[in-house]
Amino acid sequence: MPDVRHTLIEATHRLGDRVDAEVLLAYALSKPRSWLIAHADDELSLEHASAYKLLIEQREAGEPVAYITGRRGFWSLDLEVTPDTLIPRPETELLVELALERLPLDKACYVLDLGTGSGAIALAIARERTQAQVIATDASAEALAVAQRNARRHHVGNVSFEHGDWFAPVGDRRFDVIVSNPPYIESSDPHLQQGDLRFEPMSALASGKDGLDDIRRIVRDAGLHLVKGGWLLFEHGWNQGDAVRVLLRNAGFVELSTARDLEQRDRVSMGRWPVSSGCDSP
Repeated sequence: MPDVRHTLIEATHRLGDRVDAEVLLAYALSKPRSWLIAHADDELSLEHASAYKLLIEQREAGEPVAYITGRRGFWSLDLEVTPDTLIPRPETELLVELALERLPLDKACYVLDLGTGSGAIALAIARERTQAQVIATDASAEALAVAQRNARRHHVGNVSFEHGDWFAPVGDRRFDVIVSNPPYIESSDPHLQQGDLRFEPMSALASGKDGLDDIRRIVRDAGLHLVKGGWLLFEHGWNQGDAVRVLLRNAGFVELSTARDLEQRDRVSMGRWPVSSGCDSP
């Protein structure tokens, strides 16, 4: 029977990606990836070898590793993901970092996460700011069910989930910080038919001819749901920074800025609703 080392060598050659090969083998064996190093000379059982072969074939067909395993790490969380949710990505952690900088450590505040998907952003913020009350909305009931399971699994009690499109579920409530990772890809972008994106929900990816339809709606309505001095922060495409700052300025936001990700690409833009007044109850 093949051992772990040679099985990984062959799978890496087939996939062209050592990490994917390791993640899938660890999943097939129900072991952490670190186990593979310590047990490189262990032989695989026929059952495990057969299960791994099927996983490799799924990945070769293009299915994302996160959907195959049903898991994806984000921030300090191990999250359930399904084809009903966008796969959380490392660059979105920048949005969490910037939101946390605008939330106090030791007093109650109110946060709204629009289009929460798996709940990644909302849960990361809620875990780091235990006195914050976080509300997460999504138009997909299936996605919300995943987010709720993630909250229960990680015992995060200061977050609640509401079903509806963008701001619709929150009525006239106001928040200290509003965050979102909305759809922002141009609907005609050929990348939507390539790689992992082919398997992810289109409603969470594409947003009109220029990719800004949903961002326009969020920026337009955010002032109705922010306390004075509150912040709006959202992720967007690498080439959309200039355009979204114009949207923010025209909507009345001040203190506008765009933060770049580790690849030095525009990633998160933000603005403040005028007249600071601290943390008000929604």
